[in-house]
Amino acid sequence: MDLRPRAPSLGYAANATQRAWADFRAGRLADAERACQLALAVSKKDFNALHLMGLIHFQRHDFDRAQDLIRQAVKVNPRSADALTNLSFVLQAQGQYEDALRYLDKSLRLQPTNLTALNNRGNLLWLLKRPEEALDSLNNALAIRPNSVDALCNRGNVLIALERFDEALKDIDAALSFNPRDPILLNNRANVLWALERHDDALQTFERAFAIDPLDISILKDRGSALLFAERPEDALDCFDRALAIKPNDIYFLYKRGTVLAKLDRFEEALACFDKSLDFDESNVEALNGRGNALASLTRAAEAIAAYNKAIELDPETPEAHWNRSLTLLQTGNFKEGWKEYEWRWKTANFTTKPRNFDVPLWLGNAPLEGKTILLHAEQGFGDSIQFGRYITMVAALGAHVIVEVQAPLKTIFSSIDGASKVIAVGEELPAFDFHCPMLSLPLAFRTELDSVPHDVPYLAANADLCSKFSYLVPHKPIKLVGLAWAGRSTFGGDRSRSIGLRHLAPVLQAKGCHFVGIQKDLREGDMEHMSTLTNLTWVGDQLSDFSDTAALMSMCDMVISSDTAVVHLAGALARPIWILLEQKPDWRWLVEGQGTPWYPTARLFRQPRQGDWDSVVASVIQALNSPAI
Repeated sequence: MDLRPRAPSLGYAANATQRAWADFRAGRLADAERACQLALAVSKKDFNALHLMGLIHFQRHDFDRAQDLIRQAVKVNPRSADALTNLSFVLQAQGQYEDALRYLDKSLRLQPTNLTALNNRGNLLWLLKRPEEALDSLNNALAIRPNSVDALCNRGNVLIALERFDEALKDIDAALSFNPRDPILLNNRANVLWALERHDDALQTFERAFAIDPLDISILKDRGSALLFAERPEDALDCFDRALAIKPNDIYFLYKRGTVLAKLDRFEEALACFDKSLDFDESNVEALNGRGNALASLTRAAEAIAAYNKAIELDPETPEAHWNRSLTLLQTGNFKEGWKEYEWRWKTANFTTKPRNFDVPLWLGNAPLEGKTILLHAEQGFGDSIQFGRYITMVAALGAHVIVEVQAPLKTIFSSIDGASKVIAVGEELPAFDFHCPMLSLPLAFRTELDSVPHDVPYLAANADLCSKFSYLVPHKPIKLVGLAWAGRSTFGGDRSRSIGLRHLAPVLQAKGCHFVGIQKDLREGDMEHMSTLTNLTWVGDQLSDFSDTAALMSMCDMVISSDTAVVHLAGALARPIWILLEQKPDWRWLVEGQGTPWYPTARLFRQPRQGDWDSVVASVIQALNSPAI
């Protein structure tokens, strides 16, 4: 009898690999590995065992070992499309996209209708930023199986990269029809809706994704950014706080949290977030820019400018740092440098006005205008147009024929400016011209400094014929008629902090010897109901068709009181007494301190002593109104 141990037979090895595959598919990786080892003990070149051992290590994220084993399997059987495809998966996981694509192409030459290979080839080409080729591959995959969720998702991603958002949405919706509770699909859908500017639909879809998986980092990131844009900073903060609970030292989420805190006027906390982000990466330009903004809001201008300078040193072409640096320079009275930096506004991502690409040169004071025609065109808001309309006369004095393009509600009142040869509304046909200049570039063109601000007022005039429209408001007894406005444009990013609101301003109406006229055109929620309780206020906002009507009404008033909005610029340009109610960190044009402004000699500034403290502002206004000196 032969008692020597016998080596396992080839049949035993085949049975072992069959068991191994069964265990692998059932998720029993340890059992599958033992079975593979038994098969490899029979033959070190057992293709199935090598291939499966590679997949086991791939599942365990041991990518180097997985690659080695599947490469060995491919050497044994170089015509296995599955092994070639799986090797590409491993290489992709290691970031070796070009090599992964090469093995997928080998697989597809052997098996052109391999759905998995076609789908992943499309995904790889998308990662390699070759979207047109990716689209071809995914179209081929979906021609084989139109309801392939993976291929629909990947083609949706490619279509997003190609900015074909409507088509991308169709693919994502088709994928969702098979799995409507897939949070990543829902998140992608929300992002596509956002790109299509269907913001309300996008936010609703973000909420669905968040409800399913409130801990997914991608959902928290995208939902938080959308909420921040939608002026819901508290909800955005909750997203970024959740994300930081998962990844406490994540630079991106620290930066975003700082951005939200700044939006909430919690500048010290925002600064701490930016500083912590910079502790991990001192060359983070976005965090440096955010740090500068927080410091500027804390009226620490020198430190803010140092942060912007550092950002610009690291990335000289970063427009946001240049732009924010300009605002801080202007706010501190450094107009010489500030106006130069202000030109970076056109390159910033969120600037509200798009540059005008005319075929004629931009004029910034560097060419003679004698006998030439120049277009001066509005940008940004109504107040900006009014404030910088003062330069029209100065341009005309250079011998130019001046065409002025402004927002339609300003067209009539701008016709009263000396030097304006023709005033047209935005959207109307433009005549021929030799040069152009945006209105807020005019201070740079004239090299305006703090001590040379052109302040001759009035430079706008009310239409006397319109004044009779409001004659009924003039009191019969000797009391002052005071125009009142309490809110600016609600879509302006900083409106929440700059607009005082009617409820805060209501105590002013108790001032003796005054009757108040509400020249607020656009009412906010609750304003109408609140006005019905205020007997000393007559609202006429619904009677103001354009700024000419407002100017006529102002000419009847003894003075105007308003938060920072276009009303204050109109009153100042008309040389009417105007009291301007400012937040603690106001817009750059009001500088950082003082009760007066070089832009409007008839203006008086009432500043918050602390951010958000409107009560102190109202108390100062009431005291001033009751003073016999006014």
